[in-house]
Amino acid sequence: MVCAHILVAEDNVHQAELVRRYLEHDGHSVVVVHDGRAAIDETRRRNPDLLVLDVMMPLVDGIDVMRAIRTESDVPIVLLTARSTEDEVLLGFDLGADDYITKPFRPRQMVARVRTILRRTGRARETSATVLKVGDLTIDPVRHEVHIKDELISLTPAEFRLLAKMAAQPQRVFTREQLLEDGFITARTVDVHMMKLRRKIEQDPRRPERLLTVYGIGYKLA
Repeated sequence: MVCAHILVAEDNVHQAELVRRYLEHDGHSVVVVHDGRAAIDETRRRNPDLLVLDVMMPLVDGIDVMRAIRTESDVPIVLLTARSTEDEVLLGFDLGADDYITKPFRPRQMVARVRTILRRTGRARETSATVLKVGDLTIDPVRHEVHIKDELISLTPAEFRLLAKMAAQPQRVFTREQLLEDGFITARTVDVHMMKLRRKIEQDPRRPERLLTVYGIGYKLA
């Protein structure tokens, strides 16, 4: 299996979360944005391995996003659209799309096509390199499993995303705003997930030794 860093730009929150879940289940790390301007900014900032791009988006539509990105990046782009006329499809390919998926689509087929593009473009990486270890904590993004020593810890998808993001850069202090980038709705939601995570990975959640609060800033994984 292979994995990649994927940016999903989709203004429909339910559709974006569906795409995210299926791609993460396939072993990829996924960031979601909901408008075209954010898609351009995040592509420049994160340099993803692949962009899943909805055509109909606020602020800047997907076609103009692709025009902007193609002036500075050859990142593979998969277009998602409810418009499927031949002229529109040809325009997408002419501007540099690598694939074109018409809504409604089957998520598993979308994942398979993403996998094919990643292999063809050489953007995919072996998943064995994605296993994260912080002390006796092991996070496997491919299997979506977390172990403390030999004990399997059951996490929700949101808890797993938070923990994996922090485990990729242990000792880094993440602000709530940085954690909100991964799709959490409010800063309070981040706090609730952190509280639940502590109950699962700390010996004494009231005196955490792994998931630490940095007062006035945010959280870090020690």
